[in-house]
Amino acid sequence: MRCKIDENLPVESAGLFQAAGWDSSTVHEEGLSGAADARISAACQAEDRVLFTLDQDFGDIRSYPPADYLGIVVLRPHEPHRDAVLAMLRRALPVLEREWVPHRLWIIEPDRIRVRGGSDPVV
Repeated sequence: MRCKIDENLPVESAGLFQAAGWDSSTVHEEGLSGAADARISAACQAEDRVLFTLDQDFGDIRSYPPADYLGIVVLRPHEPHRDAVLAMLRRALPVLEREWVPHRLWIIEPDRIRVRGGSDPVV
C-alpha cells in the first residue's frame, strides 16, 4: 500500500509505515509542508496514495469525497501529542492491513475505527 504522511504527524510515523510494509512518503520530503489542503489532496490523487493526517478538514466527505481518493485516514486522538498519535497508529495499522477497503474515509479514534463511504461499514 502507498501512503502520504501529513506534516502534522510525528516524523517517527514514517518508520511505523515502512515496518508495516507500506510505501510511504511525507509531505515534508516532497516540499509540501505548509501547502494548502487542496494541493496535498491533489498530490495524493496523482500518486495514488492514502493520506494519513490529523487535519479534521479531510474528514469532510463533501469537500473530499472518499470515492475520489485511494483513501483518507484521519486520526482523532484525545490529545494530539506525539506518543498518543504513535500509539494510535501502532494499533490501527494491523487493522487497516486486515480490513482495508479502498476509496473510504477511515477515522481512527483512541477506542474505535470508523469507516465512511460506500455502505459505511463500521470496523
